Formats: sequence, C-alpha cells, structure tokens
Amino acid sequence: MSKSGLLKSSIARKVSMALSAFFLMFFLLQHLTINMTSVFSAGVFNEISHFMGTNFVIQYLLQPVLIFGVVFHFTMGFVLELKNWRSRDVRYVKYKGGASSSWVSRNMLWTGLVILAFMGLHFYDFWIPELKIKFIEGDWTGALTEGGEPIRYFDHLTHKFVNPIRIAIYCVSFVLLSLHLLHGFNSAFQSVGANNKYTKGLQKFGIAYAILVPLGFVFIALFHHFNH
Repeated sequence: MSKSGLLKSSIARKVSMALSAFFLMFFLLQHLTINMTSVFSAGVFNEISHFMGTNFVIQYLLQPVLIFGVVFHFTMGFVLELKNWRSRDVRYVKYKGGASSSWVSRNMLWTGLVILAFMGLHFYDFWIPELKIKFIEGDWTGALTEGGEPIRYFDHLTHKFVNPIRIAIYCVSFVLLSLHLLHGFNSAFQSVGANNKYTKGLQKFGIAYAILVPLGFVFIALFHHFNH
C-alpha cells in the first residue's frame, strides 16, 4: 500500500475510533442519569429500569448496537496502540516517551484494559443476571408488587453495593475511567477535525465531563453502600 493509502487508512481508523467514543460517552451519560434516580426515588428507578429492560427497541435493536460499539471501540483501541508501538523507532536512543505526552496518553491501553475488566464485572453483576431472569426463567415482570409495580431493579442495585471490596473496585475503576476520558475526549474531537473557535470550550467541557460523570457513578455507589 502507498504512503497516501496508509495515511488514509490510519485517519479512517482514528475517526472511527473517535465516533465510537462519542457514542459510548453519550451512553455513559444516559446510564448515569438513570442510575442517579436511584438516589432520589426507588420507585422512579424501578419504573425506568423496567421500561429499559423490557422495551423491544431498546432490547433487540439498541442493545446489540451498544455491545457492538463497546467491542469495536476496545478492539480498535488495541489495533491503534499496536500500530503505534510498531511504528516507533526503538533504535532512536534519544526518544523520551514522556517528553511530549502526558502519563494518561501513554497509558491509554492500560487504563482501557482495567475499564474492560471492570465492564466484565459490571456485566457479571447486572447484565448477566438480567439475561438469566428474562430469557431463562422467563420473568419479564420485574418482580411486581401487589400494586403492579416492578421492585427487583432497585433491590438488585443496592445489594451489589454492600460489599466494601466491590465498592473499592468500582471507585478505582471510575478513577481510571476519568483519566481515560481526560485524554480520550479531546483526542476524539481532534480526530474528527474539530479545531476551531469552539476548541477551548470543548476542551473545558471534556474536562468537566471526564471528572463529573465518573464522580457521579462513585457517588451513587457510596450513597447506596452507606445507606443500605
């Protein structure tokens, strides 16, 4: 392949990586919004969770897209990181990895791997039990009360936040997610060519997002841990 072809291929990968990142960041914000309702009202959280967990469009159309987005983003991240390693001239003795890049940017692969491991735990805690209850046991009711209201979701959520070890894992994972987002947010905008008069504003928004969204998840976990 010619140099121009390689360049176009590299740009295409970075743009696709950025678009998948935007998609996942939007989902993360939506996920936080729903989970935050559990702090204020168990009933509202149960109702929203029941709707999200039983709606045909969400379950059979949007959920597969989300799973594909997660797999694609992490796979593309590993591919890009591998190509970066291969393209480095290891014989260049004067090369200093930290001279022109931050610790976060140099360790995106490792923070990504920790986040991926955390997602495995999160799926084990919430997604897999949901699949078991709905598709194996055939219960789509949400454990209804006598009044016909779903109650299972809030109980399941708060039960998982009793163990202090699990809480510690969640908190550490979200700190690393924050670091991952601090670099990833602005990197994604650069990849799609967003370099204009709004750049500084986007950078500030990216910093706020990278701090507040993971902090919100930490707050939810700690709130339910100490109020169980």
